Order: sequence, then structure tokens, then C-alpha cells
Amino acid sequence: MENKEPKVVIDVKNLTKTFNVYYDKANTLKERLIFFRRNNHDVRVVLDNINLQIQKGETVALIGVNGSGKSTLLKLMTKIIFPNKGTVKVNGRLTSLLELGAGFHPDFSGRENIYFNSSIFGLTKKQIESRVNDIIEFSELEPYMENPVRTYSSGMYMRLAFAIAINVDADILLIDEILAVGDQHFQEKCYDKLRELKEKGKTIVIVSHDLTSIQRLCDRSIWLNNGRIRIDGKTEDVIPEYIKECT
Repeated sequence: MENKEPKVVIDVKNLTKTFNVYYDKANTLKERLIFFRRNNHDVRVVLDNINLQIQKGETVALIGVNGSGKSTLLKLMTKIIFPNKGTVKVNGRLTSLLELGAGFHPDFSGRENIYFNSSIFGLTKKQIESRVNDIIEFSELEPYMENPVRTYSSGMYMRLAFAIAINVDADILLIDEILAVGDQHFQEKCYDKLRELKEKGKTIVIVSHDLTSIQRLCDRSIWLNNGRIRIDGKTEDVIPEYIKECT
């Protein structure tokens, strides 16, 4: 019998992530000698024994107040950072929009950064050349393509980064709040594109405080609270509970 179970593309098991928070930092040689044996840091548990699976084609929102661990979880999925305990397994080509302009070289032009950034995502020169016009057109930055990106505004950074990411043809797209940077017109354009990718069966995981957009886009929401999963379920069920808690 054919197995019709959805394919798991992100599998998080028993995941814990901590960071050391330092204080009384020694700035001089004398202070370093005085504080040498002092335990001058705290261990902050950002994620505490997280377990979740994301299936192929799901559009999932990670919600929660600032400091709840949403962005950290996204970075663990991309393997920018690694857990102290547990595992994160990703099955499929992944592209991410986690930090504005990450992967851009400030002195390269917009066009040069398209080639540079796309190659980081694993595209060949031929593949990039076949998509460069689509990237430029979507970004609406054609008049600025030959300018160094250090002259770009934060909104222009976001436009270029998003335009590149959606044209990599990845299986999984991770987005962390940067869509909030753009103007209303471009935000709507981005969400329209995300809905199109959703209809094509792409997997999307998005961190956002924009609950209205989450309700429009995401079928599933995971509410993180103090590094733990508070509720994982249908967006229509999770969002009202989250709003009730936060108001």
C-alpha cells in the first residue's frame, strides 16, 4: 500500500539552546587579574526541550513576545547556530531571510550582489543569469542596480533580499520579520508571492508580529513562550488564545 503520510521536511527533537550572558566585563589587565576566578556570567535558556515537525507544503508561523525564542529557532533550522542538546534535521533545499542584508557585500552593486548572494544559495552562474531579470523586476530597483548596496535604504535591502530568496527555487523558505521593513505596497506584493509559493507546495516558516498577515497566510501557528511551545495548532485556534494572553 502506498504511504500517503506527509513528508517531514523539518524535524526538531529535544532541542535546547542556551547562551552565556556576561557581566562585569574586564576592560584592563588589572581587572582581568582581579576577576579571573569570578563566575561573571549567567546561562540563559532560550529554547527548552523543543519538539516539533513541519511537513512538506505547510505554511507555519512562529509567534510570541520578544525574547520567546522564535528567531533563535529559525537560526537553528538554518544551522547558523547549533543546539546545546537535541537535533534539527532539514530535508530539502532551504533559503532564508533572517537578517537584513545578510550575505550582501556593501561595496558590491545590487547586480553584483544578486550573483554573489545567489551563488551562496547554490545556484550556478547559468541559473543566476536565467533569473536575474526576474529578480530585478520583482525588487523594483532597476534604476539602482549599479549602485553599491551600502547606499541602499533598509527597505531597498529588503526588496533585493526577498527578490533573490524567492527566485532560488528552494523547497523551504524561512523568514524572520524583515518584511515589516518595506512599504505597504511591497509588503502586499511579498505576501501575494508567498501565497503563490504556498499554492505550489513550498514549505514556509515565518516569524512575525503581524497577526493579520499570519491569519491570511498561515494554516498553522506555533506559540513560543519563555523558550517552550505553549500551543501548536491551527492558526484560527492559536491566535485568539495568544491575543487573550497578551491583552
